[in-house]
Amino acid sequence: MTPAESRVILEVSDLCVDYASSSGTAKAVDQVSFELSEGEFLAVVGESGCGKSTLLFAIARLLSPPAEVSDGKVVFSGQNMVAMSDKALRALRWRDLSVVMQSAMNALNPVSSIRAQFFDAMKAHGESDPKVARARSQEVLSMVGIDPVHLASYAHQLSGGMRQRAMIAMALLFSPELILMDEPTSALDVVAQRSLMVQIKQLQAELGFAIIFVTHDMSLVSHFSDRVAVMYAGQVVETRPTRSLFDNPLHPYTRGLLDSFPSVYGPKVLVEGIPGSPPDLTDLPVGCNFSPRCPRATERCSAGEPALCEFDDALVRCVLYEGGTAGGD
Repeated sequence: MTPAESRVILEVSDLCVDYASSSGTAKAVDQVSFELSEGEFLAVVGESGCGKSTLLFAIARLLSPPAEVSDGKVVFSGQNMVAMSDKALRALRWRDLSVVMQSAMNALNPVSSIRAQFFDAMKAHGESDPKVARARSQEVLSMVGIDPVHLASYAHQLSGGMRQRAMIAMALLFSPELILMDEPTSALDVVAQRSLMVQIKQLQAELGFAIIFVTHDMSLVSHFSDRVAVMYAGQVVETRPTRSLFDNPLHPYTRGLLDSFPSVYGPKVLVEGIPGSPPDLTDLPVGCNFSPRCPRATERCSAGEPALCEFDDALVRCVLYEGGTAGGD
């Protein structure tokens, strides 16, 4: 069954996240909408500061002041998480939805063993039998390729790759429907990155959970995701199946991102960066947020904020595709 034919488990509708600051309100996530199907792997990409991690934390309701969800809905398995009480959220997290943080060294408790942290998570969700907790802890650690003997280890005694795998094992304790991953490979070397990603895809194929994977690494996106959402200045500017996006990127920002990464295939080409830098979120440009950096910008781009347009198999936020036609090509 393909993601398109699968049940939708997550609906994000017009989600907005604001940061209050002395210089004004920064809209870190600006009317983001998408759906996620069971078993789907959605990658969220973009430059640093474009709102990727904030979006992830907003979905999981893990934001802390001065950030707050100012508008929109996050409906997970029929429940609007934005309106849920803290008690209801605690019951939902880990059991149905879990999170893998960017740095396991910071996410894991340095003074508790891996076993103690697994047991705490299971006890918080009603599993008080030590034998059951021990058996499940050994099972999930084996799933991620770690000898269960390391349940007695502390975070500092594990390598970076093992710590990330331990975090993923903890996320799998209750076989959730959805796992949110915030750049879990960023601190790893290339070999460890690929090994971890292969393991994640194998587990996903076996267990059927969906993934939202935040990253800046386009090579990982190309090899492992089903669909890609490209973010810029808090907005989703293009959403498309992975292969289509890499074969024919539509939005000028998406093209710029792909041109910024070298390929090991084909002839040598000059790697070009995107000129300029992302805008100040408290002082956004008039019209399209990307227009000051866009090589294809016209007067139309400053006339008003572009809407997400349907074009081919994509949703793209650009005046070039208004009305479902590729204008200017």
